[in-house]
Amino acid sequence: MAVTVKECLELQLLEVEMLLSMFPKRGELSLDEDAVPSIQRYLRSADEALPPQLEYRIALDVGEAKVKVELQVLLPHMYPQVAPQLFARSDALHRQQQQQLNTHLASHISSLDSGDLCVCEAVQWVKDNSLPFLESSVTSSECASEEVRVKEMLHRMWIYSHHIYRQELRKKIFDCAKKLNLTGFCLTGKPGVICVEGLRENCEEFWRVIRYPNWKHISCKHVENIETEGSIDNLRLFHGFEDLQFRAHGDYGLRNDYHMDLGQFLEFLKQHQSGHIFQILFGVEGKLSDN
Repeated sequence: MAVTVKECLELQLLEVEMLLSMFPKRGELSLDEDAVPSIQRYLRSADEALPPQLEYRIALDVGEAKVKVELQVLLPHMYPQVAPQLFARSDALHRQQQQQLNTHLASHISSLDSGDLCVCEAVQWVKDNSLPFLESSVTSSECASEEVRVKEMLHRMWIYSHHIYRQELRKKIFDCAKKLNLTGFCLTGKPGVICVEGLRENCEEFWRVIRYPNWKHISCKHVENIETEGSIDNLRLFHGFEDLQFRAHGDYGLRNDYHMDLGQFLEFLKQHQSGHIFQILFGVEGKLSDN
């Protein structure tokens, strides 16, 4: 008999309860405060909309030095019938070591029996198997001065949304950009535009964080990759993460339904060598007023 979404979500809640008992301290297991209640409401009601995918992070101490490794978990609605999305990251790991660690983790998870809960197994695997990658990272750091300079890649993402108004959403955007050392801007209003630039994995992490759990009408319109043998900081178009608000017209009352001034925005883009992005975002060629 086919397994239903509700049966899968019930198993996901059981696994979260188990993990919370394993990681009871503050900051060890982080998940949105409404994540579990939204699933519980869905399970109680036949009319409730499908809840957002369950997403959480587990902070692990690895080895005698207690090096911090974070396991990021995103569960499809049909997990454990389908595989979870798992990603282990640590500030102590270089990009290559982190990629190798996650490749081995994915291989281990794929070897397990299909349909079984496996996040607890993934936690234990990360704790047992991260140390060689961490030691390799330290060794490569010590030898870095003797190695050929590695090329770096600046990643720049241009993100379009129907609108950006809510203060809590804007706070999430700015906090995430700061945490991931990303520069760019967030343009508030209708439509809304976000640009982030930095290391590729940081940009992709930003995109993953802000679009979940349930941001509709948002898309990544364009991506730029620029390679350099120096620092990617020399390629950045923005010095920080700016808060842009160009208000031209609209209702400034309770609805706060204002449209941005596209002329001012085009001028801003051209000042940052990005005038060509206007057509990519809006489908029309931008022209500045002669005034």
